[in-house]
Amino acid sequence: MPAARTVEATMLGKLDWSAIPFDQPIPLIAGAIVLVGILAVLTWVVVKGHLPYLWHEWITSVDHKRIGVMYILLASVMLLRGGSDAIMMRIQQAIAYQSQGYLPPEHYNQIFSAHGTIMIFFVAMPFVIGLMNLVVPLQLGVRDVAFPTLNSVGFWLTATGALLVNLSLVIGEFARTGWLAFPPLSELSYSPGVGVDYYAWSLQISGVGTLVAGINLVTTVLKLRTKGMNYLRMPMFCWTTLASNLLIVAAFPILTATLAMLLLDRYLGFHFFTNEAGGNVMMFMNLIWAWGHPEVYILVLPAFGIYSEVVSTFSGKPLFGYRSMVLATMAICIISFMVWLHHFFTMGAGPDVNAIFGIASMIIAVPTGVKIYNWLFTMYGGRIRFATPMLWSVGFMVTFIIGGLTGVLVAVPPADFMLHNSMFLVAHFHNVIIGGVLFGAFAGFEYWFPKAFGFRLDERWGKIAFWFTFIGFYVTFMPLYVAGMLGMTRRMQHYDVAEWRPWMIIAAFGMLLLSIGVLAQVFQLVTSIRNREALRDRTGDPWDGRSLEWATSSPPPVFNFAFSPDVRGEDAYWAMKRHAKEQQLEDHPGPEYQDIEMPKNSPTGFVCAFFATVMGFALIWHIWWMVILGGIGAFATFVVFAWRDHDEYVIPAAEVERIDRINIEERRSLVSMAGAV
Repeated sequence: MPAARTVEATMLGKLDWSAIPFDQPIPLIAGAIVLVGILAVLTWVVVKGHLPYLWHEWITSVDHKRIGVMYILLASVMLLRGGSDAIMMRIQQAIAYQSQGYLPPEHYNQIFSAHGTIMIFFVAMPFVIGLMNLVVPLQLGVRDVAFPTLNSVGFWLTATGALLVNLSLVIGEFARTGWLAFPPLSELSYSPGVGVDYYAWSLQISGVGTLVAGINLVTTVLKLRTKGMNYLRMPMFCWTTLASNLLIVAAFPILTATLAMLLLDRYLGFHFFTNEAGGNVMMFMNLIWAWGHPEVYILVLPAFGIYSEVVSTFSGKPLFGYRSMVLATMAICIISFMVWLHHFFTMGAGPDVNAIFGIASMIIAVPTGVKIYNWLFTMYGGRIRFATPMLWSVGFMVTFIIGGLTGVLVAVPPADFMLHNSMFLVAHFHNVIIGGVLFGAFAGFEYWFPKAFGFRLDERWGKIAFWFTFIGFYVTFMPLYVAGMLGMTRRMQHYDVAEWRPWMIIAAFGMLLLSIGVLAQVFQLVTSIRNREALRDRTGDPWDGRSLEWATSSPPPVFNFAFSPDVRGEDAYWAMKRHAKEQQLEDHPGPEYQDIEMPKNSPTGFVCAFFATVMGFALIWHIWWMVILGGIGAFATFVVFAWRDHDEYVIPAAEVERIDRINIEERRSLVSMAGAV
């Protein structure tokens, strides 16, 4: 028997039955609910016969639109997971005055670490990358991204990282170090369990997926624009996509190298970030924030592009100061690499260094201010329609200004010395990320949903969701500013200061309002699907849009455009519509339809992610034979993909014409009906 146990221990590395948290009911119950939900969905898919459709049309798809939708679906699911962590933290801090609350310290530490990791890497990142994937090729007037199969690989590697984070809920543990795993707490001597390993390997794998997506989108914007679309005719969302993905290409290798050094410390006894044997723990701070602050702009720049599209469309005007917006976007892209030290003014770099980074942190607020004024001037004198996407945009402007002003405050080193690591900082960060990024993601989701699925979302439920979320945000996070000014530090499992408790109770009530906002969005989606025929978008242009994505049907055909659009200026589709009105919809001989070549679907991304999951899990638990098998499988997958002879298929010209004619006739009939009325 002892020999058998030894063999089992050798075969499974550090993995044994003690990895299952039988003594912690919360993760066990949560894990059981998730497992039952997954099994129920899989059973339904198989019983209804949808599995072949899912495999051929979604899982193996290399269509940028479907990959974009899958990114957004992943972000939405992980938003529920990360949001549940936030609810648990707010409840804990509301009741943990002079008591231990309901969460033990080791569990609470895992929750706040998982919350930050999930919300940044597996909610905000997939949401904005998904919207960029869905929309940018359409706005550029092209058929797909530059590297369609790598696009699929990037998504599935991101999904692998999310899966590993969720596995830690029921097999082992997650990091207890905070969402950036600062050493020495993340070193082996202080975190001997597998929590930090789950954190590091999930981010390494998903980071490769993000880097692949960044390279893909940069190449797409730089090299695949339609005829006549020079850089200064691109929609603003394409510019912010370019800036964001340039930052991904420049910054994510820093994260990969930093986590690789941490893993070498933990696995092979290196001393990059230990304080003994020549290591330097503060070098980790410099490296992680040299990635971390550009990451904030990786997230918020695409949101700025969304607001630009939405404000222009719903104001019925061209974007005010287009060229100044381009300049401001690229200025943010560059200056974002010059401000990282403001995250640790208290490190002791000295007044000269702190002053330089403090000034740079104030300067970067200038191009952001330019954008705010340009959006306001776009609205000024316009015929504003307060549809749900516009509400999210206006809500952002108010909220982000507050977040930006508090950011400038903590960019002043003396003020930062007083507020560093306090709840004030938590409030500021959420002010920027929720008010900037999440509001932008929701605005983009509402705005482009008809383009992706062919029907609009219910406006009534959308507005209910906005107001509960908007008010709930302020009720949740404004009290945290006050608590921070009163001296409350973040990540406290319990506290004994009576002055802090009322603010924690108010924040917990705000979280209830936020939760109602999320439920309203779920009801909105369900109601819209049920009433999709009444909400059907038959024109492809439900908002009277200005850019090329509205020139094709909703949802677009796999090839996007029957003919490559010919762009003659800014707001390309707006100009086309005006020209069509002047021509009174007369028939003109168009160009001859041609066969279109499109990339074949490929299981490469899914198979790669499967082997990446096997490798990641095996590396976490030191199951070395499984690591080798996973590595061989991943390498073999790429070899098979590289040796493919036929990677495209042809859509005949007759089929292209048939699809395009249906779209044209639908639009003409609706225009004629509108004219008759």
